[in-house]
Amino acid sequence: MTKRLPCPPAPGPLEDYAAQFDALLGSLAQRRGLRAYLQGLLLPRDRNKTLTCLAGAEPIVGAQQGAVQGLQFFLSESPWDHEQLNQRRLELLLGDPATAPHERGVLVIDDTGDRKDGHHTAHVARQYLGSVGKTDNGIVAVTSLWASERVYWPAHVQPYTPASRLPKGKRDSGFRTKPQLAAELVAAAQQAGIAFRAVVADCFYGDNEGFVEALGHARVAFVLQVKPRKGVWAPADAVHTPQEAARQLAWTSPAEPGDWTPIPRRFRDGHTQTWWAADARLPAAGWGPDRRLRLVVATTDPATLPKLTTWYLVTNLPHPKRRRARPALAPADLAEVVRLYGLRNWVEQGYKQVKGELGWADFQVRSDRAIRRHWTLVCCAFSFCWRAWYAKPPSAPLPPDAQPAPAGARGAQVRRHGGQARPGRVAAGAAPGAGLVDPVGRAGALLAGVVDQAPASPAGTAA
Repeated sequence: MTKRLPCPPAPGPLEDYAAQFDALLGSLAQRRGLRAYLQGLLLPRDRNKTLTCLAGAEPIVGAQQGAVQGLQFFLSESPWDHEQLNQRRLELLLGDPATAPHERGVLVIDDTGDRKDGHHTAHVARQYLGSVGKTDNGIVAVTSLWASERVYWPAHVQPYTPASRLPKGKRDSGFRTKPQLAAELVAAAQQAGIAFRAVVADCFYGDNEGFVEALGHARVAFVLQVKPRKGVWAPADAVHTPQEAARQLAWTSPAEPGDWTPIPRRFRDGHTQTWWAADARLPAAGWGPDRRLRLVVATTDPATLPKLTTWYLVTNLPHPKRRRARPALAPADLAEVVRLYGLRNWVEQGYKQVKGELGWADFQVRSDRAIRRHWTLVCCAFSFCWRAWYAKPPSAPLPPDAQPAPAGARGAQVRRHGGQARPGRVAAGAAPGAGLVDPVGRAGALLAGVVDQAPASPAGTAA
C-alpha cells in the first residue's frame, strides 16, 4: 500500500478542522485543494470569491496560473465525493456538544436564488429569484437549516432544475418541484440523525398540500405558515380564510384579551416584545384546536392584525387539552408554537452570511457537480466559524431564550439574501456576545491569525 504523502498544513486552527476530512480525499492534491479553498472562502471579503480570488491571482489575467487551474480541477474534475464530505461535516457538528442538534430545535426549509448570466450553467434559467425580488436569469437552491436559540447551521442543499431545462419539461422523470425537493431534504436530515422538534417553513411550502401530506406520512411534526387569504370552499356565511378566522376571535384590549394569550419574546439585540397568539377555527379546512391540524395565529396587534407582524400557522402539534390516549406527537402550547416558528428567521441570517461573506453565489463553474461541491465547501467554511467561535467563548453568556429579530413576509425580506454585508459585522443590531456566526467580526479576528501565518504567496497552497 502506497504511503500517504504529508500535506502542508493549513494556517492556524483551520488545519485541525480540515484534517478531519483527509480520509475522504485520496490524493495530496485534493487535500491541498480543500485547504486552499476553505482558506480563500474564510479570508475577509474585499472582492468576489471566484477561483482566481481564492487562489490569490488577478481576476482575468491570472486565470491561467497553475494555482487557479489547480483549484479549477479540484472543484470540477478531481474524483472526490461532495456528499461524503457533507456527511462528515454533519458528523462533526453532531459530535460537538456546542453544535449538536437537540429536540428543542427546528429544521428550517427554504429556498434562495441568485442571478447568473447565460444558459450553459447547470440549473440556470429564467425564474423567480429571491435575491432580486423578481423573475430573472439565475439559479435556485432548496435548503435545510437546523436552528435553535443558540446555534444554526446548514444541513443539506439541492439545486432546483426548472422544467425548461429538461427534455420533457414537467413530464420529465428528473423533474422535482421545490416542495418535493424540500420533502427529500427532511428525509435526508432524519437519515443523518439530526434531531428536531418540528419542520418550519414559510407560506410557499405551507400552502403546498403535497408537502404537508409528505410530512404527515413521514410522521414529522411541522409548523408551517399559510397565506392569510388562503381560501377554502365553504357556505357563503361561513369562514373561508385564516384571516377571517382570526377576526372571529374575541379581543377587547390587553387588559381584556378574550381569546388571545400574551407571548413574551426576547430577541438577540436585547429588546423584548409582547406578541399575542390564539387557536383559531377554520372548519371548512378541518383546522381547529380539537382537530388533527391546528390553526394558530400570532400577532403583535390582535385588533388590526398587521401584515408584516402577523403569522398564520398550521401545525400538527396537538393542543395540550386535546383528549387523546396516546398522541403521536408531544402536545405544544401557544408559546412553543410561536417559539418554533420564530426560529425560522435564522435562515435569513444564514443567507446573509454565506452570501455576503463566504461567496455562496460567486462560483464560476458550469457543471452540476462543481456547483454542488462549491456549496458544500461554503457550508464547511460556515461550520468552521462555529467551531472557531466556541473555541473561544464570548465573554457575555448567551440568553437561553433569545430569538432572531422578526422578518417580514416572503418577498419583503428575501431581497437581502444577495446584498453585501456592511463592513465590520454581518448581523446588524446584534448585541455583543450574541453568538452569531460572523466571519468578519469574531471569526474574522481569529482568522487574522490565519492570514498572518499564511504562505508568502496564497496561490502556493493550491499549486
